[in-house]
Amino acid sequence: MLAGYDKSTAVRYLSRADPEFARHIESVGPCTLTPATDAGPHTLFDRLASSILSQQLSVKAAATIAGRLRERAAGPRHLDPVLLADLSDDDIRACGVSRPKIAALRDLADAVGTGRIPTLAELEGLDDDEVVASLTAVRGVGRWTVEMLLIFLLDRPDVFPVADVGVRRGFERVTGLDEPPTAAQMLTRAENWAPYRSVASWYLWRAVDQTGQAVPAPPPPPVR
Repeated sequence: MLAGYDKSTAVRYLSRADPEFARHIESVGPCTLTPATDAGPHTLFDRLASSILSQQLSVKAAATIAGRLRERAAGPRHLDPVLLADLSDDDIRACGVSRPKIAALRDLADAVGTGRIPTLAELEGLDDDEVVASLTAVRGVGRWTVEMLLIFLLDRPDVFPVADVGVRRGFERVTGLDEPPTAAQMLTRAENWAPYRSVASWYLWRAVDQTGQAVPAPPPPPVR
């Protein structure tokens, strides 16, 4: 799969492909999108578990709960699926984790431990749609979660999270719309940005940063 792409090449491509977007790129400056450099054996579990823990919570609350859980079930750097699986439900509940999220975390730990989902190394050999299909089979893991993983962990160049609140608000700002864009509008315009829609998304997030607004993640489906 195409990964580890050059961000400067992507920026030049986007600037040539869309002159209006090029003006926004110039106002933001160079792309500093940097994928995770530590891709150890538990990184995938840690990322997905963190996403499950953060659902329907503020950033601060989620960080507090994740910190408590890491004190009980972390290896040298990341949450360890084996250590988490060994905890009782009461142990996990004591960290502030709801019962539905405990079930989701256990399903994730089982999926990692039994090979029901690919390893991080195996995911690198799959295309984006295959990654989405394989990981959303886990309880509590939705498409948006996997799209963030594709951009920030697997370093895929052409991911466009159309449901992301920040991307939608950034699109509205950059294109000068008077009302929220439809998914169809966004996808049509983003055709000009392929095959570097991950970098385009990064620049749309920066458009919201320029306004000083806090942007929540899109509401994930409830964990059942």
